[in-house]
Amino acid sequence: MSALYSIVRDAPFGQLVRLVTKNKFFKYPEELPGFEIPWQKAAAQEKEIELNSSPLATPPPIDEKDAPPTIPRANTHHETHDPAKDLEALTQLPTVRSTPTNNQARLTTTRTLTREQTRPWTAERLAAEQEEAVDRAQSMVIMPTKTSDGITLIDWYTTDDTDNPQNWSSGRKALVAAIIFLYTFAVYTASAIYTPSEIGVMSKFGVGVTKAALGLSMYVIGYGVGPLLFSPLSELPSIGRNPPYIITFILFVILAVPTALSNSYATLLVLRFLTGFMGSPALATGGATMQDMYSLLKLPYALSVWTAGAFCAPALGPLLSGFAVMNKGWRWSLWEILWMSGPICILMFLLMPETSAGTILLRRAQRLRKLTGNANLKAQSEIDQGSKTFNAIAWEQLVKPIEICIKDPAVLFVNIYTSYIYGVYYSFFEVFPLVYVGIYDFNLGELGLPFLTIIVGCVIGLIIYAGYNIFYLEPDIKAHGLRAQEHRLVPALFAVTLLPAALFWFGWTAEKSIHWIVCTIGLTLFPIGAFILFQCIFMYLPLTYPQYAASLFAANDVCRSSLAAGAILFAHPLFINLGIGKGVSLLGGLLCGGVLGIWAIYFYGAGLRARSKFAQH
Repeated sequence: MSALYSIVRDAPFGQLVRLVTKNKFFKYPEELPGFEIPWQKAAAQEKEIELNSSPLATPPPIDEKDAPPTIPRANTHHETHDPAKDLEALTQLPTVRSTPTNNQARLTTTRTLTREQTRPWTAERLAAEQEEAVDRAQSMVIMPTKTSDGITLIDWYTTDDTDNPQNWSSGRKALVAAIIFLYTFAVYTASAIYTPSEIGVMSKFGVGVTKAALGLSMYVIGYGVGPLLFSPLSELPSIGRNPPYIITFILFVILAVPTALSNSYATLLVLRFLTGFMGSPALATGGATMQDMYSLLKLPYALSVWTAGAFCAPALGPLLSGFAVMNKGWRWSLWEILWMSGPICILMFLLMPETSAGTILLRRAQRLRKLTGNANLKAQSEIDQGSKTFNAIAWEQLVKPIEICIKDPAVLFVNIYTSYIYGVYYSFFEVFPLVYVGIYDFNLGELGLPFLTIIVGCVIGLIIYAGYNIFYLEPDIKAHGLRAQEHRLVPALFAVTLLPAALFWFGWTAEKSIHWIVCTIGLTLFPIGAFILFQCIFMYLPLTYPQYAASLFAANDVCRSSLAAGAILFAHPLFINLGIGKGVSLLGGLLCGGVLGIWAIYFYGAGLRARSKFAQH
């Protein structure tokens, strides 16, 4: 079965075809004639090897619970063939597999941590991945285990099972990561691509600067609130990652049309909010998809590239639409959202496979139950979901982060500080016109060029952080295992100082008498520091609070987006009333407090964790 076939089969297109044709096309192995369950076949082979290895010896009595599964043969001379008994025997599994002798080939293995592979950043996962890497090279059949109540837990068939996202080829992982990158890039670009249209919105609807900026603020609020809904949805094994992705993104593309055609100010704002809301699964679940595919040691690289797309995209928006809006009108930027996201949506529909291990194994268990008629074949995720409802998950994501934030000073600081950095970032969309248009006489199209500093700085930050991982962190983990969580903050200790330095440099060199390139170069330090800082913090939090990681990220998204939406509105009056130098210096001064906070967490984080009932000690 080709890799392309399985990709298309597992993508929304293939699943839709299966639904419409009642599984006539794009069949799974369990649905093909002659399929043999791998663990039964392997158990029979091990039994045969065991018998053949000592042909003259009398085999020892076999404990019933350790006996490998066999398919009974009807005795045509003395017994009546009973298909029901055959089926029952076919689906029985040992609770413990027999251990092969030295001269036996090792055909099977057992797993206890396979289903934990989607929980990131824990020492247990690192140990499990190292064991699985050894087993994967030998391609052994995984023997499922039984629970005390007779449930057989469906696992991957083999250690190198190609249905396991961790075992996908590098090319397949890269394809999925590229789709998520493009998806995230389109959603984030659609936020700031609107900013060159603000002057046209003011003229069309007769509103002021602040009200025109609401078109950006409402979008940011929309994709900040969305994760509270879509993050718990994607954690339900019966749903998985893909349905929230594709359904909402189709609606995202559709909403781009009435948004570009809106003829009232209220309609424009409502549609911008809904568009941002429908694009939020990129923010809510994109990182989880990367965790599904990549091992603990390689995950930081995938997350860094994905984060870089989210970080750079808003900065590229004004450049993409600035010149077009000058010549085609304010609606043109909104049409560009449709043209950009439409092809990506089609690509996702055709080639985006499901990556949630819990969902994949649940569907496998359903097919095996249909094949064998044994209702006791279940996936662990299926059992867990029995007591996991959407309301319970959503409630935990809404309440637990608030509780942790109130009772844990480290989380409180991280949420406030990262939200403030995000707010400063989005204030650039208001201060740049005042500096580059008001002082340096840039036109609307040229105004998008200074935003390239964000992209340049982000690329530099990505190179620095990747180099730190390649040449220091990964070899250190391989040699010594996972160190204390605060060890992940080392690059942040230096990166955090770049943030206030960048603002002071930019604010006090934005003068008519000083060439525009001077303040622009200074501004490049901001994305370098912010990117490295975010990467360190977002690795520190899951290490410290692994069981609440998803909840904390969703809450952090809401905090960051809320402050960013507010910054878009208060930045313009701030810079008008205080002036560019003083206004930017005020923001930079507050960032200096964050420098002290990051250093405090590094030195005193262990003590804070020891007193926290939420942290992993």
